[in-house]
Amino acid sequence: MARLSWTRIAAVARKELTEFRRNRLIVVTMTIFPFVFLVAPVSQLFADKALADAATSTLTRVHIGLSTLYLMMVPVVVPVTVSGYSVVGERDQGTLEPLLATPVSRLDLLFGKAVAIFIPAVTISWVMFGLFVGIVKLFINPVLANVVLHAPQLWAGLAFAPLLCGWGIWAGLAISTKVSDTRVAQQLTLLGSLPPLAVVVLFGFQVIAATVTVAILLGVVLLVIDSAAGFFVARLFDRERLVTGNSSRAETPAAKSAVTKVAAN
Repeated sequence: MARLSWTRIAAVARKELTEFRRNRLIVVTMTIFPFVFLVAPVSQLFADKALADAATSTLTRVHIGLSTLYLMMVPVVVPVTVSGYSVVGERDQGTLEPLLATPVSRLDLLFGKAVAIFIPAVTISWVMFGLFVGIVKLFINPVLANVVLHAPQLWAGLAFAPLLCGWGIWAGLAISTKVSDTRVAQQLTLLGSLPPLAVVVLFGFQVIAATVTVAILLGVVLLVIDSAAGFFVARLFDRERLVTGNSSRAETPAAKSAVTKVAAN
């Protein structure tokens, strides 16, 4: 298998980010959906006045667990939508075949696509966590805010965001190379992202104690899986099948321009 070329990976990533900005579905997913998952936990904390008088109750722990769950949907949903579209959507638009004709290896192509999804997805996830912490600190009852902000499961969720993104990205790219419909790819990718999200849910509701040892152990497992997944997905990437399946598509001017930029770099 070819070695990684970080120059080509960066070129593919720049090309992908440019195309993302032109896609309305991706723009909406990256801007509006994250705020939906932010509004829900904040609204719960504002609405339930009982929490102000019972900051250490079971009800509070449930709300913290729900807050973690809502916030962790961001690093799951954003990569799912984008990575599920990344290959099959590009094939539908007729931009994949000319890209595959460039001297970019499977690894360079897939890692470039992964980087282009990972950077905005993680950034958006951390921004949502930061907004949640800021709102809680400034506007929620101080006693309750202290409990929420010192909840270990909240900070464990923050640390797990990049790992969840990685899992979702590789699951989406693997599925996107094998199916022929963008919506099917996104739905299957969402299902594929549920196992690590389930672990976060167990953390959030304290079914699994959010200790440093357990968090590090699970983090290392996810990191190893994410690191190896790219090479596994590359083996699934059948260049000839993808080109054959796209042979009837017309090559668009945008595609020619994108390919020229990638090849030049």
